[in-house]
Amino acid sequence: MLDSFSMELVSFDTQKMMNPDIQRQDYQKGTLFGTECRAYLMHKWEGKCAYCGRKAEEVEHLVPRSRGGSNRISNLVMSCRKCNNLKDNQTLEEFLKRKPAQLRRIQAQQQASLADTAAVNATNYRLLDELKRFGYPVETGSGAQTSFNRQQQEYDKAHWIDAACVGNSGEQVRVPHLRPLQIKCMGRGNRQMCRTDKYGFPNKHRTRQKVFFGFQTGDICRAIVTTGKKIGAYVGRISVRATGSFALFLGAGKVDGINKRFFQTLQRQDGYSYSF
Repeated sequence: MLDSFSMELVSFDTQKMMNPDIQRQDYQKGTLFGTECRAYLMHKWEGKCAYCGRKAEEVEHLVPRSRGGSNRISNLVMSCRKCNNLKDNQTLEEFLKRKPAQLRRIQAQQQASLADTAAVNATNYRLLDELKRFGYPVETGSGAQTSFNRQQQEYDKAHWIDAACVGNSGEQVRVPHLRPLQIKCMGRGNRQMCRTDKYGFPNKHRTRQKVFFGFQTGDICRAIVTTGKKIGAYVGRISVRATGSFALFLGAGKVDGINKRFFQTLQRQDGYSYSF
């Protein structure tokens, strides 16, 4: 009579199967090993070689490992292959002894403050909590995973492409078919009460009123003009006037002198501009 099951719980050594030569501490190094450090260095050196400014290809030790150099982040820079080969096992000071200005620049960059990094580390979990409050599923992933996903799919380095490659869902994305939304902070105006001429003397005074006929400068509007010389349909940001004759700023120019009756508000001014 069958009243129970016996199961042999097998655990396969997948890393050994993929890399038969793996040993000891190498088990702790997965496919993302070193990627976090490389991503940080690429950001710090803006993807350029610290020595010549060309496109960076490799992580390079300022003090070579053969001369006691460590893997600490302060001893690492990004380098192109040519400069890496030229430097060989020299120290930074030896390699750039005839280029003191370049030497000082690299040393100053190495001592740069980590304030921005600390700010990101301090706020990322708070941002995660705020996103969860919307009630939608929130996926998380590390910077190393994002970089790994992008490189596996052979996409170029760009902020919007990195955004598409975040987390497990970023392992397979069709970036060429995406159009990123460009958002730029424009501000909500200024407190200047008058305009001045080239000598600094006031020549025009600005009204304190911002809204005219229900419209405000910076609103995104559609204008369907049915009469006059400017017949057509336009979409852009408006600049309002007390006369009711507004200007509409398009992506490639401006259409001026459109009467207020032709406008329809699409989005109120919020301090940002949006474009594809």
